[in-house]
Amino acid sequence: MTNQISLAQGREYLAIPGPSVIPDAVLQAMHRPSPNIYDGELIDMMPGLTRDLRRVARTKHNVAIYIANGHGTWEAALSNVIAPGEVVLAPASGLFTHGWAEMAEGIGAKVQLIDFGTSSAWDFDRIAGALRADTAHQIKAVLAVHVDTSSSIRNDIPTLRALLNELDHPALLMADCIASVGCDRYEMDEWGVDVTVTACQKGLMTPAGVGFVFFNDKAQAKRAAMPRVSQYWDWQRRVNPEVFYQYFNGTAPTHHLYGLRAALDMIHAEGLESVWTRHERLAAAIWAACEIWAQGGALQLNVADRTHRSHAVTALRLTDGLGTPLRVFTESQLGLTLGIGLGMEDWDGCFRLGHMGHVNGQMVMAMLGGVETALAALDIPRGKGALEAAASALASAG
Repeated sequence: MTNQISLAQGREYLAIPGPSVIPDAVLQAMHRPSPNIYDGELIDMMPGLTRDLRRVARTKHNVAIYIANGHGTWEAALSNVIAPGEVVLAPASGLFTHGWAEMAEGIGAKVQLIDFGTSSAWDFDRIAGALRADTAHQIKAVLAVHVDTSSSIRNDIPTLRALLNELDHPALLMADCIASVGCDRYEMDEWGVDVTVTACQKGLMTPAGVGFVFFNDKAQAKRAAMPRVSQYWDWQRRVNPEVFYQYFNGTAPTHHLYGLRAALDMIHAEGLESVWTRHERLAAAIWAACEIWAQGGALQLNVADRTHRSHAVTALRLTDGLGTPLRVFTESQLGLTLGIGLGMEDWDGCFRLGHMGHVNGQMVMAMLGGVETALAALDIPRGKGALEAAASALASAG
């Protein structure tokens, strides 16, 4: 028997949809001794850091920073504006709306869930029906996931705001942009979003551990009317600190702040519009390859309509539970780690391609080449010419 030699030696490529690839500049910025948290450069850095965070979310309003992942920002946002017994509406197109809804239930809210499955974007007729039926305006917030990382569905936030305005419904519009900020176009103020939650480990290219809640005056008015808010989650002092430690209700995530500063510098040096365009063009190349592979009958894009696909993550399905064997092959034999079929009914048949943050054309072509190799090694039927289609898409994008 011939021993199989792994080709996975060398630099590994983590092509999952978050945590994303961390730029060397971010790692280098973090590689330093602990700083003084009472005086000096860290304190001086904060006004510019919060200003540049607001630029990424496209808002002139407030940002509170938490030592937390995305789930923490869900709870932080809810805790400031939703009291026990109040109702929230949750239109779900994947795992993460369900997660946010469960978080709301955990703080005592009542959840009205509309489930669109894992392959369909929102149906606005159904959402409108729920809002019209709420004549007493018991729904205090709509929990809107912009991009669901599990399904790769990108939902239409501006249309949801337009619907709320048309129906003159006062509910807060709360958007989960954990997988979209710094990847897909997102305009908090222009789109009329009241509360935005995101985290640092995807488009913001910083190691996981810090989350952000942006909120406008309408959300702040609701916070002011709350009977109580847990001291840790309360965003009041975090956005108007009298001393530095109040930004974080305790010790700051010092090295994350240095890394985040470097990441924001990279984003604004490239230009946010250019960042969005880069993600859009790289996604188009990935879709071109996937659509060719799909001609073989074994592979299917989870989201059929391009207008509803994220530019940061692509979810795929393979017949006969072959998603897991494909991922095992790419990781063990090629050093390429792909995303699991998170939240999908046919877990082993699904996998995801992460293309967010610090990603360029040659990285995308390497990822696609790894998938092509695995399809060949596992003898999975596929259309021919996928890599050529991706290369053509990138060439024409220039």
